[in-house]
Amino acid sequence: MPIPQHDASPVARTVTIGSDLVVNRLGYGAMRLTGSGQWGDFPDREAGTALLRRAVDAGVTFIDTADAYGPHTNETLIHDALHPYPADLVVATKGGFIRGGPDYADFGAVGNREYLRQAAHLSARRLGVEQIALYYLHSPNATDVPFADQVATLAELREQGVIRHIGLSNVSPEQFREATSIVDIAAVTALYNLGDRTGAALLAAAEESGAVFSPWFPTSLPKFPTGSADASDDTARFDAVLDPIREKHNATVPQIALAWLLHRSPHILPIPGTSSPAHLDENLAAAAIGLSAEEVDAITALVPEAAQAP
Repeated sequence: MPIPQHDASPVARTVTIGSDLVVNRLGYGAMRLTGSGQWGDFPDREAGTALLRRAVDAGVTFIDTADAYGPHTNETLIHDALHPYPADLVVATKGGFIRGGPDYADFGAVGNREYLRQAAHLSARRLGVEQIALYYLHSPNATDVPFADQVATLAELREQGVIRHIGLSNVSPEQFREATSIVDIAAVTALYNLGDRTGAALLAAAEESGAVFSPWFPTSLPKFPTGSADASDDTARFDAVLDPIREKHNATVPQIALAWLLHRSPHILPIPGTSSPAHLDENLAAAAIGLSAEEVDAITALVPEAAQAP
């Protein structure tokens, strides 16, 4: 069943990565199809396989993964579930993070040329592709080599045909602009949602350059501290804006959060993740919600973007 769309919806149905990869506006983030803490295999491999196939059958044409998810097991699951891939499916992956053990404290970042080249080649092997359609530098925080050298390595991989397009994850606007002076950057990903606009300045930079912006945690809602007057006021303020919109569209708040992102900018490509078939269907149904300009503005005004921009 294709992703439902209302003809009256004012948002574009697709977005183009680079100049040639046209994908539907709601993708799927596969990170949750791993073990606890993103370590090891997803415990129900059959269910994970079925969910990935369900997403593609429903019209998802963009799946986001990374070699750090598992590590490696997420890419392998995607391959085993979907390969050979449909012609219109784009699988994006990332490299540069390392995982030294099952704790989140064991995450690190390596940026030297040999490691990034190995990471890209091994991701291509696990995914079963000759060329990775979109390959992100997963972190700009490696300290073993300068950031510009890491971008240059990805540029070399693109020149050699190992990757088609280059993306950047969690970079500052300044790093993004530095990277674009070295090579074309097709996509960026950062934290940006209804309650947290940390990536607002990067979104603006992406819009200026024509890059796609994938917000992670796209359906997350703000968590206000309990027991204070300010928290109660903030909760009431969010509810006062969101409840009438949710009720008007017969939708959940996470669906409104996704619909708002789709309306917020034509460059935004949300990648909500889930391990639940029902939640997957709910997320994809958000593409059919047509918000008015007034509703979009009211939601946008809930959080001061400039104050959170890096």
